[in-house]
Amino acid sequence: MMFSIRQISLAAIALCSQQALFAQTAQPAEATLQAVTVEASADASAQGLAKPFAGGQVATGARMGVLGTQNWKDSSFSSTAYTGQLIEDSQSKSVGDVLLNDPSVRQARGFGNFQEMYMLRGMPVYSDDIAYNGLYGLLPRQYVAAEFFERVEVLRGANAFLNGAAPGGSGIGGVISLLPKRAGSEPLSQVATGIQTGGQAYASTDLSRRFGPDQSAGVRLNAVHREGGTGIKGEDRSLTAIGLGLDWRSRDVRLSADLGYQRNSYRGGRPSVTPSDFIPAVPDNKTNYGQDWTYSKERDLFATLRGEWDINATTTAWAAGGLRRSKEDNSNSGVTMLNTAGDTTGTRFDNTRKDRVGTAEVGIRTRLQTGSVGHELVASASTYSATESGAWAMGLGVSNNLYRPYASAAPDYVFFGGSLGNPYKVGETRFDSFALGDTLSMLDDRLRVTLGLRHQRMDQSSYDYNTGAQTDSYKKSATTPSLALVFKATDDVSVYANYIEGLTKGAVAPALANNLPVFNAGQVFAPYKSKQKEVGVKWQRGDLGATAAFYTTDVPSSYVLNQVFGQNGKQRNQGLEFNVFGEPLKGLRLLGGLTLTDAKIKQAADASQNNRYAIGVPKRQATVGVDWDVPAVSGLSLNARVIHSSGQYANASNTMKVAGWTRTDIGARYLVDLGNNRMLTLRARLDNLFDKNFWASVGGYPGSNYLVQSAPRTLSLSATVNF
Repeated sequence: MMFSIRQISLAAIALCSQQALFAQTAQPAEATLQAVTVEASADASAQGLAKPFAGGQVATGARMGVLGTQNWKDSSFSSTAYTGQLIEDSQSKSVGDVLLNDPSVRQARGFGNFQEMYMLRGMPVYSDDIAYNGLYGLLPRQYVAAEFFERVEVLRGANAFLNGAAPGGSGIGGVISLLPKRAGSEPLSQVATGIQTGGQAYASTDLSRRFGPDQSAGVRLNAVHREGGTGIKGEDRSLTAIGLGLDWRSRDVRLSADLGYQRNSYRGGRPSVTPSDFIPAVPDNKTNYGQDWTYSKERDLFATLRGEWDINATTTAWAAGGLRRSKEDNSNSGVTMLNTAGDTTGTRFDNTRKDRVGTAEVGIRTRLQTGSVGHELVASASTYSATESGAWAMGLGVSNNLYRPYASAAPDYVFFGGSLGNPYKVGETRFDSFALGDTLSMLDDRLRVTLGLRHQRMDQSSYDYNTGAQTDSYKKSATTPSLALVFKATDDVSVYANYIEGLTKGAVAPALANNLPVFNAGQVFAPYKSKQKEVGVKWQRGDLGATAAFYTTDVPSSYVLNQVFGQNGKQRNQGLEFNVFGEPLKGLRLLGGLTLTDAKIKQAADASQNNRYAIGVPKRQATVGVDWDVPAVSGLSLNARVIHSSGQYANASNTMKVAGWTRTDIGARYLVDLGNNRMLTLRARLDNLFDKNFWASVGGYPGSNYLVQSAPRTLSLSATVNF
């Protein structure tokens, strides 16, 4: 007899619940239960993974690119590292789910597809510009399963010296880094299963062991499968992900390797909505105004290898490399508003894509003393290459209604870009860079000054979809400096300042914008250098930490004007950020903050748009999360999270604006000792508690103003057993 994953999940949850009740009656009432934790190194570095901060939701440090892992109070940049404990307890399924906890980040969507995109300091970070174990371009482009990573690190602000230019052309507002899982010092055997509103169910396993007389070798295997519907009518998602992490260490040498596979599919997804000259009323959040013939399929295989060698007591060299091979196949159909009655028109846009990515880095770091001044010197060289093959086809005349959806047949193709069955090479990218840095420590290490410089060469070419002939190319280079300092005013307070530049490759004109062809599709624009200034303060008192920062950054403004894409202006983002985290009272964990952003267009092709607010950037964002261990019930914890975004403008003239919104999530978990070294964790989560309808984001792709609707109230249940 065959059983569906949904039936298996329901049965497993029921069985685990019965075990929980049995174990609870068998345990003394006064027993104190502790969550299972795994100490693990994220890569082949001597620094390893920064320890968790009080409360376990964030870490005490994060990766600062070529500078390595730094303690949060010793760093002259703003960052937060979200831990595996937070990922598990919040039942996060993707990077976007984790970043709901960050007040400086809001999730958006790629143009015309279902790609996760993140607005960091009001500027986009594409999902293919996420770093994985220190390297760009290796992760799946559309969606990344949470089971792959141990940490999600957010480094806010421009970072060209620290990380180099992001290959996808984003990342001026910061970089998101994922650190893979590693085998900890204790064996781990974990299985989990769960189900959520709409019937989507999952099953996963997480296994790790260390081997050898000195436990020098480690293996960690993660696997997950999800399938089923969502709370939105007619949506169906399926995902399979497998990750293997290996590591080996001796006294002076450390090696690690990672291999990942992900297959992600999305059928009948609810599309984005492009307004005309008005903001449409928000439909019921369970409504699906997409077509059942639309789909998205991605398959990704990626691998990394990293090694580190302690040459002597003060000098360490490292090398790393990675590969990715990806295939995508999509049939999308966005909708454009026609009138306030909800009638829409749309296109059928099908595309295929293949990516081949290779990247590598080498570096050396050493320490020395000159008089009373200490130096931490670093030199690094990196290379990145990517080849994209693709084709597209478009049909017109997909009619529908936003409030009373109906089926519309898939139209025949009328425009083509290559052959969907045999796509040509359409783009090549090659980045090479060299970085030098020196961190000077003075005044008994109370003052640290970092000087850095990165020289980067960027080669980019585009090719015709139909013939494969080269249509445009450039070879440019740029040098981006950085000056940063941090001063420990007291043991509890650090103040910092930095000047750092960002570098992005030139944009490539898209094939389609606002459901119309772009006349200069494929044109490649020159790279852009941005400039950032930032000052901030970091404070810790006991088990509570807080940060405050003020920044200003100039960024390019690229958009389509009269069906021609161009870098048509300049945008200036400046803002204030406040973050708080830790465990101010035993058993009470706090995580959240407030971001105030002023994002305005300073130069525009249309002078009347100067000093207008940028599309899709809320002036105010806030997140407050509380997690509480209930004293009266051993093993029971309750949590709540409130997420707020103010209104967002939806056109360059600022005559259309989406209303602000607030979303409330609640959850609970229950830990039970089953005996014989087995621990059961039951989790329940209710997102969008009050089932509010709202436009969650505006745009994301430069100059676009498509709207993405909020998800309905969603209940998630899971059971995890460690044995």
